[in-house]
Amino acid sequence: MTRLIATFFYIGYLKPFSGTWGSAAAVIAAFGLHLVGGWLLVALLVPVAILAGWWATAEETRGKPDHDPSEIVIDEVAGQWIALLPVLIGASHAGYSGWDALALWPGWLTAFLAFRFFDILKPGPIGWADRQHGPVGVMLDDILAGIAAAFIVGLAAFVSHGILGA
Repeated sequence: MTRLIATFFYIGYLKPFSGTWGSAAAVIAAFGLHLVGGWLLVALLVPVAILAGWWATAEETRGKPDHDPSEIVIDEVAGQWIALLPVLIGASHAGYSGWDALALWPGWLTAFLAFRFFDILKPGPIGWADRQHGPVGVMLDDILAGIAAAFIVGLAAFVSHGILGA
């Protein structure tokens, strides 16, 4: 069970760039969850992913020298879902439901690319969190990367829809 969670249904074993595969799977899963229960369902599952990810990571890395093996991608899932929340909430406020939310594809793409940017480069506090050992560090850097990406998504939406009027 812990391997299933930690690897997000074995997506983490896809090579190369398992973190990117995990993020892509998270986008697809978020869209599916949005179809079922809207942005609120995704928001409610973020803490579930964080807690389950922390537990599964702790179990999967117990007694092993590598505290953050590449196949563990549940952290990318949690972070990517955080990054997508502004898009999902925006879709709801704009009256897009179900498949209509794909009309906001620039937001989906921005959330994905911004999250990958912060997750790979790990600037500032994201890098600090990444240097923490154990499952808390594994999860925390991606949570912070997701928050930073969500900020970028919100800023991009403000520029696009507010300033440029698109």
